[in-house]
Amino acid sequence: MSSHSQGRPNQDSAVQDDPFHRLHHLTPAVLSPETAQSAGMHRLAAISGASVGSQKLWMGQTHVAPRLASANHHHGDSETAIYVVSGAPEFVFLEGDGDDAHEVRIRTQAGDYVFVPPFVPHREENPDPEVEAVVVIARSTQEAIVVNLPDLRPVGPARTTSKRSTDD
Repeated sequence: MSSHSQGRPNQDSAVQDDPFHRLHHLTPAVLSPETAQSAGMHRLAAISGASVGSQKLWMGQTHVAPRLASANHHHGDSETAIYVVSGAPEFVFLEGDGDDAHEVRIRTQAGDYVFVPPFVPHREENPDPEVEAVVVIARSTQEAIVVNLPDLRPVGPARTTSKRSTDD
């Protein structure tokens, strides 16, 4: 008969030290600002290689103060999913080529999701004069990749679609 500790069988120390043999719970107090940043935004890492040993996923919060915009940036080869927690942030990217290129602005609200394909230059804006926008970010890489750019011109192959109406 095996002995149990807190309702589970005893395990050898190698398994106990392996982050993939247990769940991880992080509270807001332990989120880390030690992650890539863009001007006008404050990112906090939650799930990462450093915090829980994740190998294929990064997740965290981003805060955009009232009337601020991020720098133009992309997230390298990482796919990025965004969930709007509060506020009404806007996501801006360039669509079209050459003289036909124009900015597209996706206006969001709490409860919306946004998908950012790899290498798509974009910026987040919070046009509200009083309310901070907060979003949760999940990326397909272990750590946050943020490559700040001088403008929104594409830097690699990408496909962008929107299931919601956009305003130019």
